[in-house]
Amino acid sequence: MKNSFLLLLIIACLVTLNAHCASIEVKTDWQAHWITSDQCKNDVNSWLCFRKTVNVSSKPSRAIAQIACDSKYWLWVNGKQVVFEGGLKRGPNPNDTYYDEVDLSSYLVKGQNTISILVWYFGKDGFSHKSSGKAGLLFECITPAFRIISDKSWIAAIHPAFENTQGTQPNVRLPESNIRFDARKDFGNWQNPKFDPNGKVFKYAVDLGLPPVAPWNKLVKRPIPLWKNYGLKSYSQTTLKQGKELDTLICRLPYNAQITPYLQVNAPEGQTIQIFSDNYWVGGEASVRAEYITRKGVQQFESPGWFNGHKVYYLLPKGVKLTKVLYRETGYNTEFSGSFNSSDPFFNRLWEKARRTLYVTMRDTYMDCPDRERAQWIGDEVTEAGESFYALDPKSHLLQRKGLHELLAWQRADNTLFAPIPAGNWNKELPCQILTCVGYYGLWNYYKFTGDSKTIADLYDGVKKYIDVWKINDKGTVTFRPGEWTWGDWGDNIDQELIDNTLFYMALKGVRNMAAVLGKSDDVKEYNQIMDRFKKSFNEQFWTGKGYRHPEYKGQTDDRIQALAVVGGLADKDKFPSIFEVLKKEEHASPYMEKYVLESLFQMGYDEYALERMKKRFENMVDDPNYTTLFEVWSKNYQGYSGWTINHAWSGGGLTLLSQYLCGIAPEDAGFTRFHILPQPGKINEASATMSSVKGKISSSFKQSHNEFDLTVEIPKKTEAIVGVPGKDYKEIKMNGVPVWENGKFLENSLVKSYNDQSESHVKFLIPSGKWIIKALK
Repeated sequence: MKNSFLLLLIIACLVTLNAHCASIEVKTDWQAHWITSDQCKNDVNSWLCFRKTVNVSSKPSRAIAQIACDSKYWLWVNGKQVVFEGGLKRGPNPNDTYYDEVDLSSYLVKGQNTISILVWYFGKDGFSHKSSGKAGLLFECITPAFRIISDKSWIAAIHPAFENTQGTQPNVRLPESNIRFDARKDFGNWQNPKFDPNGKVFKYAVDLGLPPVAPWNKLVKRPIPLWKNYGLKSYSQTTLKQGKELDTLICRLPYNAQITPYLQVNAPEGQTIQIFSDNYWVGGEASVRAEYITRKGVQQFESPGWFNGHKVYYLLPKGVKLTKVLYRETGYNTEFSGSFNSSDPFFNRLWEKARRTLYVTMRDTYMDCPDRERAQWIGDEVTEAGESFYALDPKSHLLQRKGLHELLAWQRADNTLFAPIPAGNWNKELPCQILTCVGYYGLWNYYKFTGDSKTIADLYDGVKKYIDVWKINDKGTVTFRPGEWTWGDWGDNIDQELIDNTLFYMALKGVRNMAAVLGKSDDVKEYNQIMDRFKKSFNEQFWTGKGYRHPEYKGQTDDRIQALAVVGGLADKDKFPSIFEVLKKEEHASPYMEKYVLESLFQMGYDEYALERMKKRFENMVDDPNYTTLFEVWSKNYQGYSGWTINHAWSGGGLTLLSQYLCGIAPEDAGFTRFHILPQPGKINEASATMSSVKGKISSSFKQSHNEFDLTVEIPKKTEAIVGVPGKDYKEIKMNGVPVWENGKFLENSLVKSYNDQSESHVKFLIPSGKWIIKALK
């Protein structure tokens, strides 16, 4: 039976072996040189201006500029903005730097052209960025007709108006600084081609060398899209509250978003306007804010650094006349292409809040939160990526691929892994999060949804090395590894050693499957032997007859462990009733681990209780009318601590479950060549979901009553689906009006095939592409 499974797995995976072959690209044939300003001292929070005027003989049809810097840049061509915040936080690995590609063809004209670039050099490390220690710019645009390269013929200057704020600074996790702009020191519209740099602080740039050169080293092509720029918009609502010295303008956003604030004022000189969001303070720790110091007269300013929240506050000194406030939303360039709707409004709100939380935690990397940390905690990313497969379009997949490559590229000499990465001031391993990412729900799940076997091939050796760090004890289970931070979850009653064991088993399962994809039969054999012994030993040591627990653990039975044993395949069906009783009683998991608890209930067939528990556990945050996003923990002041965030996408696992289990959509073969639609409706009368798979749109919509189950599905071209109606007691099932099932028996027909896998949960059919209306009568 096991050999048959492996044969089928290998055949299915080899179908997609050459799919999605894009890989990490390193450019080595540079003609441009790194440059900087002669005034640059590489201070924290430095802003540098670069200009170059060139002649172009004819307007090009294609002109790809390749641009790198530490840390961010804004690009104008002939005074028109081309890029609003380019560049990625540094760290494809501990040494190297990312570069962007931008097509300038629609901005260049025949004749004279002016390239203007503003660079923001963070100048410090963070949980999401490793500073190179030196500010610099690299620009190269080469076509058959012309060549524009950064060199010492460019002019450059430190922008004198950008400064550091006084007082509270962002917490140490953030590499970004607060932004203070003193308009009295601004040297004007320097991006405009008519700007005359003579007599200003601009001087010829300093040449820092031809790549690859330290400290930026090799240059890796940006693996994700440039940000989507939604343009300047009006706030949903504004309210002015007057004070003795300062008036406060409170501006409501339509939802929690990544934004840059804009203002237009008529003011006397030297007035300081403070700008921040309602997410600025998180439990006494600061995020980022902006300050603007006025010059005399009418003026406008947009702070280039983003922050997020539901509200933006402008603190206005008396005498400042505000004439306009706007905001610009930017974010990861993906479409909200998935959908979900049901007859229960609660689950609709949960799904939409989860998607909004997901989107606000996507940018340079997946983030745990967009305010306090902006860090790629890799276990969080697993949950977030799972949501993106259902909620967003396939461009979102690239963000997880980037994170997976970064994780393995930061592997240490002792083969351990750590996250968040990229990071310059963090290096601690959280074993549970790493195991989650490299295993079944992380890298393997990415492969199942994308079919990207190239990433599997690229990362397999590093994953295997990490698995080998873990040692099997003489009883056949795993030897506990505390790592540098022993963390299993937030909350109480955490059976830590069993969390390690269950997650290690799922990591083995994932790497075993990857070995099969890559044709590594010896590795497959070795992992199967370890897994067989492990499962037997795990159940002999830790099953009490009523649930799983480590003999040295003294707390209440951990609901997380029961769930992980089910979804990992350690618990067989005979244990499901006992585990179900535990999960009806115990509620210790955080929203992060609750996803696995709920998924285990669906997998065991207790879909009605899964939905009941989901509603009970998430009710507080889903029904809170003040927030469009989901919280880090069960309430804003959970366990008396106010430092939890109100936008943590690890709480959005319910989105995945509603699409994957309630509406039943999930891949069978990697890349959705074959998938299934097997709804588990519980007591929900109606529900529908769509997703943008790598093969195209998939939809599932059901309606049930006491004597009928109607299911409408859409299956993309060049795919097939295993489609099932829940239960077995049907008198008749029709497919597009044609009877295909009657009194417990399949009827031969020219439309669909029976799919008999001995399942007790559904009547299943193998259906080709197209739209299908299924009516099942009891």
